[in-house]
Amino acid sequence: MTYREAVDYIHSVAWKGSRPGLSRITELLSLLGNPENDLRFIHIAGTNGKGSTSAMTESILRAAGYRTGLFVSPYIKSFNERICFCGKPIEDEMLAAVTATVRPMADSMADAPTEFELITAIGLLYFKQMGCDVVVLETGMGGRLDSTNVIKNPLATVITGIALDHTEFLGDTVEKIAKEKAGIIKPHAPVIFGGRDNSAARAVIEAAAKEADALFVAAEDTPMTVKSTDLSGTVLDWGRYKNLHLPLLGTYQPQNLATVLALFSVLPTRGISVDEDTLRKGIAEVRWRGRFERVSQKPLIICDGAHNPEGIAAAAAGIRTYFPNQKVLLLTAVMADKDYRGMVEALSPLAEEVFTLTPNNPRALPAADFAAVWQAYGVPATGFDTTDAAVGAAVAAASVSGKPLFSLGSLYMYAEVTEALEMLGIIK
Repeated sequence: MTYREAVDYIHSVAWKGSRPGLSRITELLSLLGNPENDLRFIHIAGTNGKGSTSAMTESILRAAGYRTGLFVSPYIKSFNERICFCGKPIEDEMLAAVTATVRPMADSMADAPTEFELITAIGLLYFKQMGCDVVVLETGMGGRLDSTNVIKNPLATVITGIALDHTEFLGDTVEKIAKEKAGIIKPHAPVIFGGRDNSAARAVIEAAAKEADALFVAAEDTPMTVKSTDLSGTVLDWGRYKNLHLPLLGTYQPQNLATVLALFSVLPTRGISVDEDTLRKGIAEVRWRGRFERVSQKPLIICDGAHNPEGIAAAAAGIRTYFPNQKVLLLTAVMADKDYRGMVEALSPLAEEVFTLTPNNPRALPAADFAAVWQAYGVPATGFDTTDAAVGAAVAAASVSGKPLFSLGSLYMYAEVTEALEMLGIIK
């Protein structure tokens, strides 16, 4: 099997959609010899922030010398990014080889696995083959019925925060969604909650931890002080740690870091100890694309994958923090099933001009329709037929005006926009 054949095979089952449940992944992993039973995991769920939290956790563990696995979704540019070993995406040849091992097992099942279940099995088998010491395992959607929840005894579980998203699958209240996320909690494995000022979600998760006889730690219970924030990153204090430098931008990243620090405060009880110098090194070296990421200095362009109400609110807060008392240019797109009017309402006071595009997705809202919504809120907006045209116009406006340009939308849109920026020679 070639790499292309492997990726085509994985995507060929995408039509099965989301079918929550653990029976298929349990059967598939059993056919593969249960590779997950030979691995140690840190299991991470949450509405927003779980990707950044996973990246920070993995970076610190790698700095400490552990052979790390990182399983995340979605990917930015290459499918391989979803499955990383020691900070590097799985190689094409290895992905092809592991998929070739998994395929006959998957094809033999009467109830065939979904795409995400297939990817989960491939990732777990790869991590075993590579001899990972610790795997940072991010859930897909939800938690209780997510295919990653097949693992039995994680070192710790992390729930970053809870907000309304995927309500058709997870429930229409914060409490219902929190209960689904809390489904990853396992007996005696410490539980770290990264939410802030969300007593309803916290109560559900804390109760689930108590029922599992698991230590519950809330990151918000330790004092945190943000001392400075600019485009080079954030300097903050958290508990006994002083003047930590976090290079990731976004006003929400200190909260994610607090979650990670709370995690590492309990990991020594599970046999994982990291000294302060190593922890600082791991934080300073973390990279995570598509989350308030500065991709160009001149013109100044920042890309963020915000696509749900909490993410949009965080993006708006970031714009206000980094660029007080000025408006910015927005390059944006949205799925038709998202709360795009709420997005426009939150961002319109900050927007000087908006450039909309139609991303390559059947659920996308047409660019012209999205531009009309911005116009209804009094913001000059233009819809473009192609991503290249939208990016070109937005970059030209940023170059002339000197105003920051923000690309906001799904992480899949990020790939299209950055490819267009590469074609223009803006980024390399």
